[in-house]
Amino acid sequence: HGCSVPSQQVYILISSSLPESIIAAACARSGQRVLHVDSRNYYGGNWASFSFSGLLSWIKENQQNTDIKDESEDWRKLILENEEVISLNKKDKTIQHVEAFCFGDQDAAEDVEEAGALARVPAAGTSVAEEVAEEAEKECSPLESSVPGAENWESEKASSTDPASAEEGNITEINSENESSHNTASGESALELGKPEATLSEVSAQEPKKITYSQIVREGRRFNIDLVSKLLYSRGLLIELLIKSNVSRYAEFKNATRILAFREGKVEQVPCSRADVFNSRQLAMVEKRMLMKFLTFCLEYEQHPDEYQGNYKNSTFAQFLKTRKLTPSLQHFILHSIAMVSENDCNTLEGLQATRKFLQCLGRYGNTPFLFPLYGQGEIPQCFCRMCAVFGGIYCLRHSVQCLVVDKESGRCKAVVDHFGQRISASYFIVEDSYLSESVCVNVCYRQLSRAVLITDQSVLKTDSEQQVSILTVPPVDLGQPAVCVIELCSSTMTCMKDTYLVHLTCPSTKTAREDLEPVVQKLFSLNAETEKETEGEELEKPRVLWAVYFNMRDSSGIDRNSYSGLPSNVYVCSGPDSALGNDCAVKQAETIFQEMFPTEEFCPAPPNPEDIIYDEDEITAEETGFNNSPETKPESSLQESSSRGSTGVKEHIEE
Repeated sequence: HGCSVPSQQVYILISSSLPESIIAAACARSGQRVLHVDSRNYYGGNWASFSFSGLLSWIKENQQNTDIKDESEDWRKLILENEEVISLNKKDKTIQHVEAFCFGDQDAAEDVEEAGALARVPAAGTSVAEEVAEEAEKECSPLESSVPGAENWESEKASSTDPASAEEGNITEINSENESSHNTASGESALELGKPEATLSEVSAQEPKKITYSQIVREGRRFNIDLVSKLLYSRGLLIELLIKSNVSRYAEFKNATRILAFREGKVEQVPCSRADVFNSRQLAMVEKRMLMKFLTFCLEYEQHPDEYQGNYKNSTFAQFLKTRKLTPSLQHFILHSIAMVSENDCNTLEGLQATRKFLQCLGRYGNTPFLFPLYGQGEIPQCFCRMCAVFGGIYCLRHSVQCLVVDKESGRCKAVVDHFGQRISASYFIVEDSYLSESVCVNVCYRQLSRAVLITDQSVLKTDSEQQVSILTVPPVDLGQPAVCVIELCSSTMTCMKDTYLVHLTCPSTKTAREDLEPVVQKLFSLNAETEKETEGEELEKPRVLWAVYFNMRDSSGIDRNSYSGLPSNVYVCSGPDSALGNDCAVKQAETIFQEMFPTEEFCPAPPNPEDIIYDEDEITAEETGFNNSPETKPESSLQESSSRGSTGVKEHIEE
C-alpha cells in the first residue's frame, strides 16, 4: 500500500464509476497518461456488484455514521504560498437509510461461512473500515492488476448455458438452456438460441425448494448483487460504444426474456413484438389489430404530424392514448410497459419517442429490447477499466485523495495530494460528485433514488421455464407518485444461486426507500417467514422473500456545472447513477467531457488489430524472446486465450 505512483500524469480520475471508467478508457486509448484512483476497495463506486457477504460488509459500512478523521496534517507542507486547496470528502455520503431484513429460516446461520472464502485474522489495531475493505476485496471481482487479459475467472464462472453470437457487432450473448427461439417484430434477430431441454418436474415447480439463510450465506459467492439496477437497450448508446470500442470482448450478455405488467392486482406478460402480439392468448383479435396499428404508427409518427400535434401537443401521453381507439388494457400496456413513462408528467411527443425507442430495439438480439450483463451491471465499469489498463492506465484502489491543489493566479488545478502525502501533478482532473466537499456543493440540490434488493424463492410470474429475465413496471396507486421499476433476474444471469431469484426495485424517492418500496413488495411477494398451509390462496401463490435490503442512493445527474462553487476550469465532475432504466446519461456525460478535453480526437475508437501494428526492431526482438510488453498486442492475445479455453462457453466473436 505504501508504493508511490508516478508524480506526473496528464489525467487523474478520482472514482471508478461508469462515466469515469469510460473517460479513462477513451483517454488511454488516445495515448494519454492516465492515473485512476478510488478510495474504495472495489471497482465501480455506486455501479458496483457484490457477493452476498460483500453486500453485508457494504451494508455494515454504510450504517456506521462515524467520519474518518485525518491522522496527520503533514501533507499541508506540500502546499505553496501561491496555492490553495479544495478538500475532498473522506467518506461516501451518497447512501442513506440502509435497512436489511431476513425472512428466511436463520437456524444455525451464525457459524456458517461462505464457500470458497479465505480465513481472515484481523491485525491488531485494524480499523473497521480496513476490516470491511479486506472482507469485501474478494467479492467484487476487481481488476487486481493493470496487466491486460489478467482474467482470473473463478471456477463458478464457467457457464453451462448455450451461447449465441450476435451478427450486429461482437456483443456476446448467453441464453439459458430452457429458452426457446422467438420470432421477432423486424425479422432481424441475430441470435442462435439454445435448444430447449426438459424442464424441472411439475412437482418441483409447484413446490419450490425451501432455501434457508445459512444456504444463502454458504452460496454467497454465487450472488452478484448490483447497487444500481439497469438494463442495456439493444440500440442504446452503451451497446453502440461497447461494439465500437471492442470493449464488448470483456463481457457477456443475456437477453431479457419478457416484459411484464401489473394490472388489477395481477402480473401478466405484455406482448410487444409482432410474434408476441399474434401469439397472445390474453388479447382478443380486435385488440391485436388495434395494438399492431398503433405500434406501426409510433414507428412512423413523424410522417403523420397531424395525428399527434394540434389538439394533443400539450396533452399528456396518457390522454393521447385515450383518443386512439385502444382498450384500457392496451393503454396500460403501452403506457407502463412499452413506453415506460409517467402517467402525469410525460407529454405526447415524449411518449411517442419512448415507444419508438422501445420498438426500434426489438429484434436486434432477441425478442425484447434489453440485454443484461452476466455477473451484473458492475462488470461494465470494470470492462472499461480493463481497456484503460491495456493501454497503459495505472490503477490504485484504496487510494484516497486529500485535496485538489489550485494555483491562485490562474485558477487552474495543478495537482492532487494523496493520503500518503504524495503530490501528483496533472493537466486535467475528473472527479465524481460524491468526493466533492459540502462547501463546493453548497448550492447543489440533489434528488434521491429508492432502491430495494430481494432474494426470493420463485418468479413473480411462473412459466414452464424457470430461467427468465423479466422487467415489470408497477404503476403508482396515487397520481403524482413515481412508478416502480422491478427487474427480476434468474440464476443463469450468474447473479444468484440456483432455486432463487434476485429482484431489484427502483424509483425516484419521495420518502425513505423502505417507505417508497415496501408497499410494492407486499403486493408482489409474501413476507411470511414460513408459508404454512393455513395461508392458502393468494398468499401461497406469491413468491416468498428470503432476504431484503432497502437504501436510498443520491441521484446527482443533470446538475449544471455552475452549481458547484469555486470549481477550477480543468476539473470535471461526473455524476452517480440516474433514475433511468438505460445507461445513456453516463455515456453522454463521458463523451461530452472527453470532447471538451480533446475536440479533435475520436471517442473510444476500436483497438488496432495485431497484424496492423508496425513494430520497432527492439519490440520484434522482445516478441521473439517471449517478453514483449507492448500493450497493443495484448487485448487480442487474451481474447484468443479465452476463446481457446472455452471455459465460459462463449463462441468466437463475429466482427461487426
